[in-house]
Amino acid sequence: MSGQIALPPRPLDLHRFWRSPELPFLEARQIEDGRQVCYCPHSHSTFSVGSVRGGRSSFEIGGQKHEIEPGTVVLINPEEVHACNPLQDQPWSYRMLYVDPDWLTALQGGKTFRPYADCLSRDPSLFAELEDLFDHLFEPGNSDALREGIAASFFVGLEDRLCPATVRTPAHPMLDRAVRHIDTDCARPLFLADLCRITGLSPAYLVRSFKARFGLSPHAYQSNRRIRLGQELLRRGASIAEVALTCGFADQAHFQRVFKRHVAATPGQFTAAAE
Repeated sequence: MSGQIALPPRPLDLHRFWRSPELPFLEARQIEDGRQVCYCPHSHSTFSVGSVRGGRSSFEIGGQKHEIEPGTVVLINPEEVHACNPLQDQPWSYRMLYVDPDWLTALQGGKTFRPYADCLSRDPSLFAELEDLFDHLFEPGNSDALREGIAASFFVGLEDRLCPATVRTPAHPMLDRAVRHIDTDCARPLFLADLCRITGLSPAYLVRSFKARFGLSPHAYQSNRRIRLGQELLRRGASIAEVALTCGFADQAHFQRVFKRHVAATPGQFTAAAE
């Protein structure tokens, strides 16, 4: 026997936050093991939306108590009193996104924030879309312009999903100007405000009608154009590092991750196939 005392296992990293000074209207939080994360009834000035990733917990809101499990999306309107706590000291994990109501109001297309009637959803596709948004927020190397675009697309889609009575509008001819702007220099960071200024369209109208017209949200269209440019440069013999920089990616690793999502192959596999 060595005489050493066995130490308890090191606890998991409980908290991780994401913030950006360029996107002050968004803040994300991730909890890996929520056994010690307990709340009394409280409220936020923001709109909050979260995804339950593991374990089970009790969610109290509007005078009702819900038991939520992995795959659940919770939605909390500003100033709505709520509490969410683990069940029987069991580990659970979740992510939360806190959104400035004024920014969200612009995406709703109104003058004042329109509260959501639903406080939770077990729709697998909505859960997957929210998880994708969190992945983009927390993933190193993503630009804030891309993060904003992903967030805007998610919340416009949330509005369409939860408020199906929203009036649909036909595609606007100024959308062609937006596409030309992206095509001209797809490597440049592109914020939603840039496209709104160029087209004169509101954020809600722009995101919704752009996707209806082209099948992709503005940020997804830009990512697709960047990868198409990257493929062309790789065909011409440019190095992966050079292509990553030219196409506007933070680094080679980021370019490779996005490339694989679009092409289902790494840049190295793509260039090897051409040899």
